[in-house]
Amino acid sequence: MGSVVISLDAELGWGFHDLESLPGRRVEAGRRGWSTMLELLETYEIPATWAVVGHLMLESCDGRHADHPAPDEWFERERTTWRDREDLRFCPDLVTDLLESDVDHEFASHSFSHVLFDRPETDAEIAAAELERSVEIAADWGLSIDSFVYPRNGVGHRDVLAEYGVRAYRGRSPTGDGVWGLLDSTIRDRSMLVEPTIDEYGLVDVPASLFLFGFEGPARTVAESIWRDPMVVQVRRGIDEAVRRDGVFHMWLHPNNLVGKQDDRRMRAILEYLDRRRSETDLRVETMNRIAQRTVDGNVTTASDADGGVISVSRPAPASRSND
Repeated sequence: MGSVVISLDAELGWGFHDLESLPGRRVEAGRRGWSTMLELLETYEIPATWAVVGHLMLESCDGRHADHPAPDEWFERERTTWRDREDLRFCPDLVTDLLESDVDHEFASHSFSHVLFDRPETDAEIAAAELERSVEIAADWGLSIDSFVYPRNGVGHRDVLAEYGVRAYRGRSPTGDGVWGLLDSTIRDRSMLVEPTIDEYGLVDVPASLFLFGFEGPARTVAESIWRDPMVVQVRRGIDEAVRRDGVFHMWLHPNNLVGKQDDRRMRAILEYLDRRRSETDLRVETMNRIAQRTVDGNVTTASDADGGVISVSRPAPASRSND
């Protein structure tokens, strides 16, 4: 019997602050989508991994972050056009709602300021600053960080994650998003289940299976007018595969993907189906941290020494630091 994981990239304005052209509807939908997803997950009592940008947990800041090694222009929008948009830069109220939910969600990290870890300009010093600040802010809230979701899924500097106590990250999906993902899973009949692995730094890679909003725009409108929401159909195939087989079906989204009622209906249909299949079978719904713990536990073996004692053999020790 397999497992289903849902992870969310909770970022508000930080997911877009470095872009020249902004997707206006999504920028403005962040708070609405956050609250809607919390409500839907509570309705079906489904836990998820919420990867939160650390800056959102602050009450205020000077917009300069002089102690951060990122280039000055990295925080420019915060100091200029978004200077009066605190609703895009901070949300301790929404984080509190998450932590006070009746559902046992996992609090995870999405970095401090949405730095892209796979870019050449992001060196080890910048990566470490992002992790250090995130860990400090989490500690101020009485929290720790076990799981990490890379901004825009750009995996890099895994050694830095290990150095700051992270145990798991969301790895890249083996299949494409949107139309290509549909082709992979339907016409090519490729499995959407993934297998978590332990890397050379001792971190558990929990790969993504499916981005829930990769099939949008006119193509989605046409498909829904003559058939059903193609993403819901694809998700049902992934959930059913997890029921039949051992493996993880890991779907993810941003709260800001929920820009209207049509998107709410998609998520309600997905969660309703997941809840039904969970009640009918032994299907597990788990967080990234729980998957990581089971992966590590499954990698520990026991053997007898010459005197009949028990020896534990576990995961590899983290490798020495290098620029991933």
